[in-house]
Amino acid sequence: MAKVKSAFFCQNCGFDTPKWLGKCPSCNEWNTFVEEVVQKQLPQQIVAFSKSGKAAKSQSLQSIEKQEHRRTILSDKELNRVLGGGLVAGSLILFGGEPGIGKSTLLLQLAVTTPNLKVLYVSGEESDQQIKMRSERIGVANENCFILTETNIENIFKQAEDVQPQLVVIDSIQTLYSSHIESSPGSISQVRECTAQLLRYAKLSNIPVFLIGHITKEGSLAGPKVLEHMVDAVLQFEGDRNHVYRLLRSIKNRFGSTNELGIYEMLGTGLRQVENPSEILITNTDSSLSGISIGATLEGMRPMLIEVQALVSSAAYGTPQRSSTGFDGKRLNMLLAVMEKRCGFKLGAKDVFLNIAGGIKVDDPALDLAVVASVLSSNTDLPISNKICLSAEVGLSGEVRPVNRIDQRIYEAEKLGFEKIIISKYNKGIHQKDFNITLVQCGKMEEVVRALFG
Repeated sequence: MAKVKSAFFCQNCGFDTPKWLGKCPSCNEWNTFVEEVVQKQLPQQIVAFSKSGKAAKSQSLQSIEKQEHRRTILSDKELNRVLGGGLVAGSLILFGGEPGIGKSTLLLQLAVTTPNLKVLYVSGEESDQQIKMRSERIGVANENCFILTETNIENIFKQAEDVQPQLVVIDSIQTLYSSHIESSPGSISQVRECTAQLLRYAKLSNIPVFLIGHITKEGSLAGPKVLEHMVDAVLQFEGDRNHVYRLLRSIKNRFGSTNELGIYEMLGTGLRQVENPSEILITNTDSSLSGISIGATLEGMRPMLIEVQALVSSAAYGTPQRSSTGFDGKRLNMLLAVMEKRCGFKLGAKDVFLNIAGGIKVDDPALDLAVVASVLSSNTDLPISNKICLSAEVGLSGEVRPVNRIDQRIYEAEKLGFEKIIISKYNKGIHQKDFNITLVQCGKMEEVVRALFG
């Protein structure tokens, strides 16, 4: 009989200790340790995955044959982009996001819209009928998509051996349990053990596996931090549930860049891929309105043009309000101080409200100039032409600073039909002859004000 012992695990970060502690030394949280039974013996299921009973032998680096990563091109172009060009065989991918954001919908949609890929969709949260109803709402049927409602990891591997899928989707890792561990599903030891078995299954069978993971109320992935270290890629699905747009980001990717971004629109029939987000994030109006400017930003490697809306009004109460949605509130306060100190605009006794259209969050400093322009436009009640966009950082002394990859931003504005773009004159290697759009190069805030309002 294997020796069974218990240990105490922190439910917040996964730190383990042989005795109970009031405060976790890893994450400094109080009263998070829970006792769980752990088993020293390796489960038989892990041994069964071994291709041979022989132990692995060391070999020199020069003797290892180089093999190219085989990638499967999925039907979802946005997911292909975030993964680095397709799905690598044998990869283990962790897919996280808030409840109701669309994780299960996106992966079920991927399973039923890729007809040349045999998919085993394992759900521990929904019944067969619920998944059937969701697939009918998506409106696509696929004979190569197999549904399994199971939470026991050993039974899942038996079904995978019978079906022989080309892709496995687990929804979700917190619902699985192994019979070799006595703790309940979702505990630290169960999550770690099930992930380790799935990792070994993916590497030895060369079948890619998607794991859907829950997140905590702080926004981080639930479970031990080692879960993110074990997988090959960590994808984060985020967005405001009150808006229709969803962003897919790559936090970790062993087979590609983490700078790519995928954008989706949530509809009643599922998630629609947004291939040109700039046209959607900009309001198409015939008349120019005050307080609106267009900024050229970068989300990862992807240039986008975003509409910035501002409202400046006299403070109705004693203390002026400063409110921003989708933009850092502290940076907004800094820009308002620069406008008052360097440009002479008296905004200290006025309410300022800022909104990034589309419900997305932006932290690119290149949006500074567009924020300043929209605030000035609302303060003076003078509209900015909808054929002008801006892309530059604003310094504390009022200078217009250059931003990286400005040429990609200029080409995106040119493609969408803008006539002028205001940038910093300190950008090197940027010449008017290389572009069809008019470049307005400014060095100080006063020059920007004259270029916008005359």
